[in-house]
Amino acid sequence: MKRALLLITALLVASVSPAHAVSRPSCSTIKTVSVKKGTFLPCLDGVGSTAFEAIRGPVLVNVWGSWCEPCQQEIPHLVDVAKLNKVAIVGIDVEERNMQSGRAFVASHKMSWPQLYDVKAKTRGIFGMGVPVTWFIDAHGTVVYKQIGLFQSTAQIKQLVKKYFGITL
Repeated sequence: MKRALLLITALLVASVSPAHAVSRPSCSTIKTVSVKKGTFLPCLDGVGSTAFEAIRGPVLVNVWGSWCEPCQQEIPHLVDVAKLNKVAIVGIDVEERNMQSGRAFVASHKMSWPQLYDVKAKTRGIFGMGVPVTWFIDAHGTVVYKQIGLFQSTAQIKQLVKKYFGITL
């Protein structure tokens, strides 16, 4: 019981702490074009929203949920790729209980890339029902590759980025 209370307290403090707010990845870095219609998703940082259809790359759009075990397994590989600063990543947190849970998960897993929040499963029709899934989107907004299921290694992501974007990581 004490352990559960300590964990809850730590999460609550982290969710309201100014330092935590500063470290939250901003969606202002997502490369987009203007669209009149689209699947608009709020940013997990609490500032604004982005239409999925407006996202331009090269970018990896990774759909995840904190409750998803395979998602948790692949995140360290995405963290490794993000540290290289050579290809953009945008996360989409789906079917999360609330925004605070998603924010706590992002912080605890050191996910430094922008995160969108799909509270109403709007993207289910786009990505399908399972997670994790990652789409590789080029500069024109074209999906050039779909990774269904988790990445097994950082090397796998590097190989796919080289193949589909021509970027060596």
